[in-house]
Amino acid sequence: MNATFVTPRAKIRSLSWWTRVSRYLPGLGAHLVLMLGSLVVLAPVAWMVSMSLKDVNHLFDFPPQWIPNPIRWDNYVRALTAMPFWRYALNTIFVTAMSMIGSVGSSLVIAYGFARLRFPGRDQLFLLVLATMMLPFQVTMVPTFILFRYLRWVDTFLPLFVPLFFGRAFFIFLLRQFFLSVPKELDEAARIDGCSSWGILTRILVPQVKPALAALAIFSFIWAWDDFMHPLIYINSSAKWTLTLALNGFQSPLEPGAPVIHLMMAASVVVALPPVLVFFFAQRYFIQGVVVSGIKG
Repeated sequence: MNATFVTPRAKIRSLSWWTRVSRYLPGLGAHLVLMLGSLVVLAPVAWMVSMSLKDVNHLFDFPPQWIPNPIRWDNYVRALTAMPFWRYALNTIFVTAMSMIGSVGSSLVIAYGFARLRFPGRDQLFLLVLATMMLPFQVTMVPTFILFRYLRWVDTFLPLFVPLFFGRAFFIFLLRQFFLSVPKELDEAARIDGCSSWGILTRILVPQVKPALAALAIFSFIWAWDDFMHPLIYINSSAKWTLTLALNGFQSPLEPGAPVIHLMMAASVVVALPPVLVFFFAQRYFIQGVVVSGIKG
């Protein structure tokens, strides 16, 4: 008796045309939705780049042109020279760096305390920290401004990053979940070897939570770089402006009374590049941190 062997490819060919096509329809529909969503998200970005390269006489042409003619690359030079761009960039870099160090570093230590140390009221205090995530910024805006004015911190950079040295509730929660997933036997073995609590944190736990730290550093960078409301509230002197404030008050002293939309768009493209590049080059760590936190949480 001869046995007949049918290959998987032959089985697929034996199916009807509609059956074969219907197998790919769910995935095709999902990809079409994602492509449509990508177009909706990228359209404003493409329009911003297009406007940044247009001549001043073609800003309001109808129908609008997506591809400028002529292309004015000098708009970027004029935009960066129309304001003290590098001063504002240094201000933004300083505030962003301090925010990253403060929020990630302090949240790491606080999360370690909630995950590994035992003290009265620990769980209740952690619930209180989580409850602060429910408070919108508008609730605490006025009280914090009064506090910083009393401390004479208004018109300084201090209100922009000093509060972050007391931790972010979301960062604390995420890192605590990571620490809870690490076996406590590692801590006990390290203590037998004479390791202190600080040594356990830096030598045992930190290497285990590097993906989460990378993801939180990216979050902190993007939030601080794009922050507009806090500098608007606390910074009065134009010399201390961050880039977001500079874009809001953008004016061209070279062309008084002339439209500056194309120059503002050129400056906006330059300001938007660092977060995009950071996410592009660090997206592997970002995705790894988010995925692992979802699994371990």
